[in-house]
Amino acid sequence: MSLPRAASPGTARPIAARALVLLALATLLGVALPSLLAPAGTASAASYRFWGYYQLTGSTWAFATKGPADTTPKDGAVEGWRFAVGDETSSRFPRATLTFQDICGATPAKAGSKRVGVVIDAGRPADAEKGATPPAPVAECAVVDAKASGAEVLSAVASVRADKGLTCAINGYPATGCGGEVKQVPAAAKAADPPVAIPVKADASASPSASASPSAAPADAAAAGTSSQQGSGVSTGTWVGIVVVLAVLALVAVAALRRRRA
Repeated sequence: MSLPRAASPGTARPIAARALVLLALATLLGVALPSLLAPAGTASAASYRFWGYYQLTGSTWAFATKGPADTTPKDGAVEGWRFAVGDETSSRFPRATLTFQDICGATPAKAGSKRVGVVIDAGRPADAEKGATPPAPVAECAVVDAKASGAEVLSAVASVRADKGLTCAINGYPATGCGGEVKQVPAAAKAADPPVAIPVKADASASPSASASPSAAPADAAAAGTSSQQGSGVSTGTWVGIVVVLAVLALVAVAALRRRRA
């Protein structure tokens, strides 16, 4: 096996000359010499448009370390979902921090079930694709089986379109696609998130209106029955009075007839 030949002494001068030329060009163009010598086109992290999955830890959102199907939130937990453009080095959290009390405080506990707060934030128009309008963010309390996974918790309060374990759409948004790559990230999508108010969807089971309506119906029926009875009583009394008057008149007529004959 032959060894590589050593560079001849004469090669040092052309290399040095080339370095001087690059240094001169760098000085004229105002750029650093390493940028001229470095290979062109250093790749940057790819960006995607996707639903991110988060958990509330204390008062701070944190990116979930496992997928929703492999996560079992506890009773009293708060789960977050946010649609945005991002890469593996950045996270777009839900734009408001809501506590378990904020979301599930009005929902009564049930034996064998757990309550989990869910925040769904579809993001900004800048995060949308092809001018789509994202739906307004919302929070809701999920009452599910005590062993339910994060995916089952989400499905309890929203419709979900998934593909191969990836959450593609929540409540029909986006209408198409699933975690597509974004070649050029708009500047608006890179901008910081302004905070927003996220309303909590009311829990129908906690509303007293459902039990108030049935109790009102019997009361109305009883009142109607009383009114009907009162109406029939007045009518009967009137007829009795008429009969009495007629009887008295008959007696008076008979007495008058007897006097005439006498």
